[in-house]
Amino acid sequence: MSSLKIVIVGGVAGGASAAAKARRVNESAEITMFERGPYVSFANCGLPYYVGNTIVDRNDLLLQTPEKFWKRFRITVKIRHEVLSIHRPERTVAVKNLESGETFDVTYDKLILAPGAGAVVPEIPGIHARNIFTVKTVPDSDAIKQFLANHRAKRALVVGGGFIGLETAEALMNLGMTVTLVELAPQILPPFDKDMAMLMAVHLQEQGVNIIVGDAVTVFHTKDGLAEEAELESGTRLPCDLAILSIGVRPELKLAKDAGLAIGESGGIVVNEYQQTIDPNIYAAGDAVEIVHLVTGKPARIPLAGPANKQGRVAGANAAGGHLKFPGAIGTAIVESLGMMAAKTGLSEREAQSQGFNFFVSVTHPLDHADYYPGAEALHMKLIVEKTTGRLLGAQIIGEQGVDKRIDVLATAISARMTVEGLEHLDLAYAPQFSSAKGPVIMAGFVAANILRGEVQTMTGEELQKKLAAKEPLQLLDVRTQAEFHETHIPQAWLIPVDELRDHLDDLDQTKETIVYCRVGLRGYQACRILLQHGFQKVYNLTGGILSFNGKK
Repeated sequence: MSSLKIVIVGGVAGGASAAAKARRVNESAEITMFERGPYVSFANCGLPYYVGNTIVDRNDLLLQTPEKFWKRFRITVKIRHEVLSIHRPERTVAVKNLESGETFDVTYDKLILAPGAGAVVPEIPGIHARNIFTVKTVPDSDAIKQFLANHRAKRALVVGGGFIGLETAEALMNLGMTVTLVELAPQILPPFDKDMAMLMAVHLQEQGVNIIVGDAVTVFHTKDGLAEEAELESGTRLPCDLAILSIGVRPELKLAKDAGLAIGESGGIVVNEYQQTIDPNIYAAGDAVEIVHLVTGKPARIPLAGPANKQGRVAGANAAGGHLKFPGAIGTAIVESLGMMAAKTGLSEREAQSQGFNFFVSVTHPLDHADYYPGAEALHMKLIVEKTTGRLLGAQIIGEQGVDKRIDVLATAISARMTVEGLEHLDLAYAPQFSSAKGPVIMAGFVAANILRGEVQTMTGEELQKKLAAKEPLQLLDVRTQAEFHETHIPQAWLIPVDELRDHLDDLDQTKETIVYCRVGLRGYQACRILLQHGFQKVYNLTGGILSFNGKK
């Protein structure tokens, strides 16, 4: 009886994970992996750090080699081999050896597609200049380092303000270059809400990064094959010695489409929970695949390393005879740039709105550990909460330390469908150098649960800005100290420090809509409770305080 023949298209996260898991499930299967590039498994998330010399040894990026795959797993890996087409009735794939040009057919019993996604490179004049690069593969980063070794580059342009863009900006700053970052969206970090992304932008600007948002490169002006200047849609011209494109990625779908496999509404290959396509003998995993978003329950494409590895593991197991399931993902991600971290899980406020959720927002700014222990830094935390149930729908955190551990707790809470009242009662580790007795996640739970129970109503900074712009009749109350008020305040605000509020209740109009704010929201909440218990009806606390309103850390 012949052994099961498993063919895998593509390596890196999805394909390599599938191959290793398939072998662990089935020792007798004949497993062959074809990878178009020169490396079968590499740490693409580490490439910006290699460019910036944080990772010095290039070999640290190479997780597996064909030789290692054969020695450990008896898996045949063919690099520089491209699968050109799939012939489903015959169960064969046409393969081209990119070194020799030879084309041949390979039969399969089970096929796993892990084609991944390629970097977006817009077709604009000058885009193919020799000093314009992407950071998607090891050869990409090799080319950047080789160029920098041969040219004196002082002015760098990063096109795209997403995760890779921010990491690349840091890498180039670390190399002593001046960096300008251009983002088409009206903010950097497009998956985040604007109020949170603004905190990151302020920090990067303080570190010397020039940030331009709401604009796009339309042409690179070149000389002798090198881009010397980028011209933006606004007409701005930016001199540059080097440009890095980090605009995004596009799923590699041609192979699947040509084979008649279904492509979903999110733009990914349709698979079931077993990573099976509409053809039961073909599985798919990784950045090109459509999955279920566990908050919305709807199809989504989440091109992140964590889901790709898990999908590959499931696809590999099932192709080899196993029975694993991949339920979906919630898009948990984190980035660090120049000492500041930004993390997100679940839905943003904008995403929750577009998906039709009835929700509220809660913003807190706790310290990452006890304030009496040296070195405490602020965490800027935003929760998106379903109004009717209190279920946590999403969270974002910006901060200098402790961000990763808090976003992971909140991601776990979302996956477990916890409510914010559940966050109140979490039993988390505490010692003053690590957290506070009422740690940041628990404090965020307290604040959000107070809103859920109706103890206070809140208003976001964006909602207040709209009211001020419309010149609505409202009573804006600043309850900070006189010194804080004179340093900065919101126009139209009336200063009554919270400790003096009870003595000035008669000076206020109980019938007017009253918005109260302090620095971060705590004193505002206390003031709201005083007003509500003295007959005021329409009282709102500005969630996150003036810190969230103006974006200053």
